[in-house]
Amino acid sequence: MKKSMFLLPIAVVALVLGLSSIYVVDEREKALVLQFGQIKAVKEDPGVAFKIPLIQEVVKYDDRILSLDTDVIEVTPSDDRRLVVDAFARFRIADVVQFRQAVGVGGLRLAEDRLSSILNAQIREVLGADQVTSDTILSEDRRELMVRIRDQSRELARSLGLDVVDVRLKQTNLPAQNLEATFARMRAEREREAADEIARGNEAAQRVRALADRTVVELVSEAERESQITQGEADAERNAIFAEAFGADPEFFAFYRSLTAYENALQGGNSSMVLTPDSEFFDYLKQADIEPAGGQ
Repeated sequence: MKKSMFLLPIAVVALVLGLSSIYVVDEREKALVLQFGQIKAVKEDPGVAFKIPLIQEVVKYDDRILSLDTDVIEVTPSDDRRLVVDAFARFRIADVVQFRQAVGVGGLRLAEDRLSSILNAQIREVLGADQVTSDTILSEDRRELMVRIRDQSRELARSLGLDVVDVRLKQTNLPAQNLEATFARMRAEREREAADEIARGNEAAQRVRALADRTVVELVSEAERESQITQGEADAERNAIFAEAFGADPEFFAFYRSLTAYENALQGGNSSMVLTPDSEFFDYLKQADIEPAGGQ
């Protein structure tokens, strides 16, 4: 009975020591075995492992890809238009030994603070570089800028035992106090462009109207010239016909001319002419055998 009383505490202590010497690492973790703060073993593969009870301790770190949102910062590109930038990063603990040596007991929280400082510094450096304007940041070229930020941050984060997998710019906006001024400048630029377009349109319209007016003058002048030429040719042909007719029978032509003159002169019901009786105008009337109206 007395012997069993001594064996039971020893068995309990042995069981506790045995259980405390066993630890499990799953596929999402990496583990360090520490002895008085010094690294004695690294466990990166999942499974069961052993340590010295009471003397050694196990510290586990997440082996998955982690996310970090940076603080909102202001950057000034080369065109001096300030932008508010909000970014996030994806990272993982690549070297647990170096990670432990870099952050100590601060763990992941301290590592995130240092990585956030690295990211902010690289964002300012890349977005504030020469020939990087706000238009570049807001265009499709921002993908190349994010790659540069990731690569430079990855190089610096290696001293922390971290691997920066990706960096993304979530938002790139103008500060609130600059929005109205920017909108006003954009409106002014658009109004200037509209005025230029209107001026160019008016100039083009004036050129078209001037060309049309000149074309009208040229066409009218050409038509009048052709009309005068045609009229001249017709007059010449008429005169030639008259001359030919006069040459063929001068007496008949003179008679015809006199009849035409009588017709033009004696129009209307009360035509009166005052001429001397021996006027040549009445030669054909004198020669005609015309009796007075009502004569016997």
